[in-house]
Amino acid sequence: MKIEVLGTGCPKCKKTEAHVRQALADLGVDAEVTKVENINDIMEYDVMMTPAVAVDGSVKISGKVPTVEQLKKLIG
Repeated sequence: MKIEVLGTGCPKCKKTEAHVRQALADLGVDAEVTKVENINDIMEYDVMMTPAVAVDGSVKISGKVPTVEQLKKLIG
């Protein structure tokens, strides 16, 4: 599983990445987590608002900081 956190590095994007890592740890799931900070790369996902979370190339959450619980449901 590959999870990408899309965002330019703002505090909300950093919090989203932390929540993703916490959800993975809580579930005991091993996944590759990467940050996509380049605005041109983010635009390739057709994301208008960040932060966003993509799982295996598909955007699942956009424009808000997801909770750890929301991410667990998405990942688990």
